[in-house]
Amino acid sequence: MSVFLFPKMRLPVFFFFFLHATFRLCAQDSVIYLNQPLKCTERQFLAPAALITGGLLLSGQIKQDVVDFRNRNLGGFYTNVDDVLTFTPIAAVYSLDAFGIASRNDFWNRSAILFKGEVMMLGTVYLLKNLTDQTRPDGSNQHSFPSSHTAQAFLAATFLSQEYKHKLPWIPYAAYAMAGTVASIRIGNNKHYISDVLVGAGIGILSQKVSYWTHRYRWGKNVPRPIIRF
Repeated sequence: MSVFLFPKMRLPVFFFFFLHATFRLCAQDSVIYLNQPLKCTERQFLAPAALITGGLLLSGQIKQDVVDFRNRNLGGFYTNVDDVLTFTPIAAVYSLDAFGIASRNDFWNRSAILFKGEVMMLGTVYLLKNLTDQTRPDGSNQHSFPSSHTAQAFLAATFLSQEYKHKLPWIPYAAYAMAGTVASIRIGNNKHYISDVLVGAGIGILSQKVSYWTHRYRWGKNVPRPIIRF
């Protein structure tokens, strides 16, 4: 019987065939991890530098104007979906690899890169939170600047992008769209000013990039691995 008779089934069926086609396409690709250092270029500093600079420049009246606009139009808005979206890209990396779509780096190198990025990001964010002692828009505490949720989301997006953009060119767009959604929700939840999320985004991207640039690959290079074929 045609699935077109059941509108509610169209999306799940489409999603299944989309994943099936993706796995088959990637199964035809290289079956070895690249395990190669990421080259540091000036161009890669542009996005985090622009975000951090923009956040600092918007730390005056503009950030309060954004809060006032939110309070007038989204006064009762609240959701905790940002708590899930923040870590979704990391889960995606390990899930895709488990399904046989090899990431840029093997498990140990990838995990070490992620760990170092997390340490740099969290250290920077919480040092700034304690130094600036800035009150949140909702007045709940003095840990507004910068946004740790946003920093984590953009770190995770950078991790997913770097591990899979060589195979799935659309991955960076999806990853950073998810991170941008987290940043928007943090403002919508009245937990952060726009300056908090912009600086947090820059810190997240830069922390993970630095981790890739400085990783020394103590484990094997060009490690062959099996692929699950669909």
